[in-house]
This record gives sequence, structure tokens and C-alpha cells, in this order.
Amino acid sequence: MRKFKRTLALVVSAVMIGSTAMPMPVLAESVEQTRSVKAGVTLKVKGGMTPTYKYKETKKLTLTIANNTEASIENVRITPRVKANIDKWPFEIDKVDYETKVEKIEAGKMAEITYELTARDAVKNGYYNVKFDVVYDGLENSFEQEIFVKTTAKPEPEKPAEEPGNTQPPVTYPPTQQPEDPGDGGFSGGDPVNLDDGGGSQGVTSVPRVIVTGFSTEPKEVKAGSNFKLIVHLRNTSKETSVRNMLFDFNAPTEGSDANTASPAFLPSSGSSTVYLEEIAANGTKDISIDLNAKMDLVQKPYSIDMSMKYEDRSGGQFESSSSISVPIKQDARFEFSEFELSSETIEVGSEVNVMCSLYNMGRIKLYNVKAKFEGEGLKSKEIFVGNVEPGATATIDGMVTGEKETTGDGKAKMIVTYEDEAGTVFTSEKELVLLVTPPMMNDMPTVDMDGMLTEEEKAFPVIPVVVLVLLAVGAAAFILIRKRKQKKNQMEEEELLEDELNRLTEDE
Repeated sequence: MRKFKRTLALVVSAVMIGSTAMPMPVLAESVEQTRSVKAGVTLKVKGGMTPTYKYKETKKLTLTIANNTEASIENVRITPRVKANIDKWPFEIDKVDYETKVEKIEAGKMAEITYELTARDAVKNGYYNVKFDVVYDGLENSFEQEIFVKTTAKPEPEKPAEEPGNTQPPVTYPPTQQPEDPGDGGFSGGDPVNLDDGGGSQGVTSVPRVIVTGFSTEPKEVKAGSNFKLIVHLRNTSKETSVRNMLFDFNAPTEGSDANTASPAFLPSSGSSTVYLEEIAANGTKDISIDLNAKMDLVQKPYSIDMSMKYEDRSGGQFESSSSISVPIKQDARFEFSEFELSSETIEVGSEVNVMCSLYNMGRIKLYNVKAKFEGEGLKSKEIFVGNVEPGATATIDGMVTGEKETTGDGKAKMIVTYEDEAGTVFTSEKELVLLVTPPMMNDMPTVDMDGMLTEEEKAFPVIPVVVLVLLAVGAAAFILIRKRKQKKNQMEEEELLEDELNRLTEDE
């Protein structure tokens, strides 16, 4: 027995030592893309592996949305949170709307959606957390899904090799700088090019690099068809030499499909597209500005402006560089309502009237989550959900209005319409109408109830007793009349018999 226990103890010890020596599971490079969401609806990357993109690489990103519930889901919308800030969205923005729709997903089934995306030239090495919003069966069923994307940055340019016998430090190229949070806009810059082949910058230990550190606009929100001032913040990264005789040229992309009407997205509102700056001190900063006009027909999205720079250092060496600035353009919502169609111009207390009108989206932006409600003295109505209205589309507003109490005023009411833009900001619009609430009509005519009895809505007058008395009187009169007629008939018959008898007797004699 003692030997058996000793053997068992050795076996247990060996198992414990073996399990301790086993390596821990290695975490795969792929990041699990699925998380549990309410109602059993999930969104994940097809295949489960983390998507990888190199700078400027175009690839398809395929996602699967699965319905793990016991009922079908409808009106599924998947929308990525596209941002101009490269820290939040690593792909080029080449579409106005990235929303994807799936009409219906049966219980236990899934659907695939595909995006063709191009990584930006300035992506960093690492992982980006890209977020998607998923909505189905109405706004009350929605959730947010995070997708991790791995990116590979553009390689840094190689430093020039040091020539034999050159005792000067090598030329250095500072890395491209970006602001912490440029908001919905952005900018990027390139390395300067030395245009002086004659060695005019001899003795300078580094290239005087002028970079864009940020920009702002006045007003802050630039709308299509409006004038604005673009203010660019510059910095001379060289700590040894100033830069001077600076010339900046702004060039906007051409917009429009028709070659005859295509024109730049931005044009100078006064003067030319060239700006001159005298000097920026070593390690100094300066601002330049230009007044621009945004085309009226621009689509709501960020538009890039290329800015070229030419300047000299203190030794007369000439340099050339360029930067790109992305200015977001906003479009105002433009829509109209048709005239109201009412089933009745007045409404009794306790009754309903149908009110209809059309909404025409005449602008260039999509109206999200459109809702309508009718308000007025003595009126009550439920909120009407219209949904999303695409640019150039028409939506119908159809609702029922109930009269609660009699109108004391002029009967003016209003329809209140709310909608959201792509950022979720809520806007409100109103349209007036006239709808009078009148008191209920009184019905003086008697009605027959289920038992065939006569009832009166107005109980003050005793109808039933009067009707009974009238019927009795009519019956008595009819009885007397019939009886008199019968007596008269009998009397006439008796007289005829008597006359016949007399005539017979006379004939016998």
C-alpha cells in the first residue's frame, strides 16, 4: 500500500511538472473582430484575420453581418465613421457616402458587404481602430463595431552618403509633422528640393525646411457657394538659418464632369492665387492667408488644395517644396413642402382628420431620420417617422390628427419636421396650416337599440310613454270605426231580408 501511494505521488508530480513546462499559447497576429452585441447580430471581418494595407495600396475589405436571432431583420445599414483626420481613418476619402444597405437577413443567415479602400500615403506603422455603426429594424436596434486594420508606412528616404574628406555633418531631413487633431480637415507636406546647383547654400548644416503646422478658416465652417479666408500656419524647422523671398501658389482640384463647365473647386475671391512672404526667422513661425470662394455645386466632403513653396536661405540657396491642405465643405440642406391635403378643413371634438403633404429634397445632401408632428390648439397627433431622404428624392408625410377640444382662436396649427445631417446634428423646420376644431354635432333623431326598443340620445323628453299612448289611441279609434262599419253592414242586411220577405208574401196573395 505504501509503495502504491509513493508511485501515485510520483505520477502526479510528473504531470504537474509537465504542465508547467508546456509553453503558453501564442497570441496570433490576427485580432478577434467579433464582439457580442444585443439581439445576437454581429459584424466581423470575413476570415477572422486582421486586414493589412501598405501605403497607397488598394484592397477590398469584406465584412460579414450575421443574424443569430430567431427572427429576420430588415433595413440593415452599415456605415463606417469616415474622418479626414488620418489618425482616425487611414484610407483615402473618395466617396461622399459610404453607407451600405441590406434589405433583409433571414434568421440564422448572414450577408457580406465589401468596401474597396486605398491606404493613404501618410499612414503610420501600426494598427488603426476603424469604427462602424450598424442599424437594423429602426433606430432602437443599433450598435457600434470596432475593426482593427494593420498598416505599413512609407519607408523613410535614405540619408545621402558622406563623401570622403567631408568634415561637415550630413544633411538631415526632419520627419513630416502633423497637428494633434486637425478636425475634419487635414494637411500633408513633402521634403524640400534644393534648386541651387551652384552650391549657394554651402556652410549650411541642414536644409531649411518650411512645413505646414496647421490651418484654419474664417468662418470655421465653409459652405458651398460662400467666400472664406484660408489661414495657413508655417514653421521654419531650421535652427541655424532664416528663409526669405517666399512665394506660395495655391492650386485647387478641378470639379465637374463636363469639360466645358468644369472649373477649380476653389477660386480666389479677390486677387490671384499667389501669396508672397518676406521672411521667416530661424525656428520661427508665420501665417499666410488667401481669400477663396467655394463652388456652389460642390458635394459635401473634404477637398484638397495643393500649395507649392519657393524660398531662399540666407546664403541665396533656392529651395522648392509642396504641401496639401484638405478643407471640408458643407452643403446646406435645401427642401420644400407641397401644399397640405386635408380630408376635412374642420374637425369635430373626438374625430380625426387625415393630413398629407410631400417633402422635396432639392439639395445635395441626404436627410437622415426625418420625423414629423402636428401641433396646434385642441389638436393631438402621433409622431410620424419618414426615414432617410436621398438628394433629389421625394418623401410623403401622412398623419392623422385628433380633435381634443374646441378651438377658441383662428385655428392656426403647424407641422414640425426634424432631421439629422451625416454628423448626427438635429435640425428643425416648420410649416403652418389652418385646422379648426368644432364642437360635436347633436343627433335629435331617435335610434333603435339592439333589443328593438326606441331610445333617445336626449333623455329630457319622455318619448316612449308618448309613443305608447299614441299607439293606444290609434288602436281604439280603429276598433270603434271597424265596429260601427260592421253594425251598419248587419243593419243593411236585416233590412234587405225583411224587404224580400214582404215581397214574397205579396206575391202569394
